[in-house]
Amino acid sequence: MEPFPHHYRVGTEAGPEGAVLVTSEGLVPLTTAPPLEFGGPGDKWSPETLLVGAAADCFVLTFRAIAAASKLAWTHLECDAEGVLERVDGVARFNRLDLRARLVLPGDGDEERARRLLEKAEKNCLVTNSLVLTPSLTAEVILE
Repeated sequence: MEPFPHHYRVGTEAGPEGAVLVTSEGLVPLTTAPPLEFGGPGDKWSPETLLVGAAADCFVLTFRAIAAASKLAWTHLECDAEGVLERVDGVARFNRLDLRARLVLPGDGDEERARRLLEKAEKNCLVTNSLVLTPSLTAEVILE
C-alpha cells in the first residue's frame, strides 16, 4: 500500500439534459442519470446508487483484506446494501445504510471467527467511515 494521503480524481461532463459522463484516468467511463425518485429514467447508475454501491463494494474489499491477513478461508461473499434517503432539517441526506452480508465458508470453517471478521470489516470500511463530511466547492463560471 502507498503512504497516505491518497488522491482519487474523477471528472464529469453534462449538458442541460441527458446523461452525465463520469470519468477517471485509466477507468471505463460511466454514464449516470437521476434515479426514478428524482424524475430520472431509472436505467442508469445515479449518484445515490453509486454511493450505496461504493459502501457495499468497500465492505467486501475490506473484508477480503482482513480475511487474508487473518488467514480465514472462505469461498464466497455477497453483500446487499440499502441506503435510506430522507429529508432531515430541510436537507435530503442518507440517514441509514443497511448492509446484508452472506459469507460462505468451507465445511470446516469457524463461523464465530468469520462473524467477528465481518463486523471488523464493517467498522473499518473507509467509505462508510467517510460519510460524515463537509464538502468543499470551488466554482468557476464561464461566459461564452
